[in-house]
Amino acid sequence: MPRTSAKTKTITRTRKKPVSTRRSTSTGLSARTKKQIDSLPEHAQEIYKKVHSKALEQYQKPQKRRGGKKQSAEQVAHKAAWAAVKKEYVKQGDKWVQKEKEE
Repeated sequence: MPRTSAKTKTITRTRKKPVSTRRSTSTGLSARTKKQIDSLPEHAQEIYKKVHSKALEQYQKPQKRRGGKKQSAEQVAHKAAWAAVKKEYVKQGDKWVQKEKEE
């Protein structure tokens, strides 16, 4: 009986590239973050963008973040921006509406 040699196939696998974190030059927000705030009213979007960009600057160093290296500056900025929006807006159904001001 003739003997055949087994040929092995070399399978090259490519790693998935990480999600791009490039910032848009006009807004300073990543595409993912911009998509998340599209449902907000215009004024709430302005609040979000302003707080998000300031928080990104403030929390670049891990020692400035409450969780240290556990969370990225982007995650902390996202939380801070949402907190700022929620101070002035509330979600009712599918829409965000401005809270009534107390006198």
